[in-house]
Amino acid sequence: MGQAGNVNYTNGDMVPETVPVFPLEGALLLPGGQMPLNIFEPRYLAMIDDVMAADRVIGMIQPRLDGSRNPNGDSELSAIGCLGRLTSLTETGDGRYLITLQGICRFRIVHEKRTPKPYRVCDVSIFVADLDLSAGADEVNRDGLLKSFRDYLEANQLEADWESVTRASNETLVNALSMMSPYGPAEKQALLEAPDLRTRAETLIAITEIALARGGGEDGGGILQ
Repeated sequence: MGQAGNVNYTNGDMVPETVPVFPLEGALLLPGGQMPLNIFEPRYLAMIDDVMAADRVIGMIQPRLDGSRNPNGDSELSAIGCLGRLTSLTETGDGRYLITLQGICRFRIVHEKRTPKPYRVCDVSIFVADLDLSAGADEVNRDGLLKSFRDYLEANQLEADWESVTRASNETLVNALSMMSPYGPAEKQALLEAPDLRTRAETLIAITEIALARGGGEDGGGILQ
């Protein structure tokens, strides 16, 4: 089951079919992962107010990678994003919200709705298999993933809490490293759209190896061009 905050999403019927969406380039939320966000634009402050009064679910999604725009001048949206439940909210005193989203499952946009809301709203179809966070975890190349991560850290003279890393479950390891990775929007979308944990791990290893071959810089953006 997919645990997000106080809710166990045991089946697809528990997940809303219509959600507000937050387009954000380079952002990657994955099932089970946690994403902190600093909310300051009025339309997204209104969105947070509305979801706090409802089911607390937001769709995180990237704008289309080709930069195309719709007739309203808004960025076209990628086909696939990830739903997150708002699990914490802090008011800053200067009009902002500091929130945390916890990933529930990925979704595919079915239709963008026309509403009077200042933010965008979409009908979505969810990836029900994502509600089982451990599905495919046994097939992950854990040793290859850890080696890739270690090589990246060494190339960039970085350190990590290896005790915590080695204790992490395969699903936590794959999704946390994917979300933390410093790669560009195309790489983030490829990691999001990987069909299962094994493929996501293989994708992350491949992207990291390409970054290392190109010099190992911390900013690996634009590798998949």
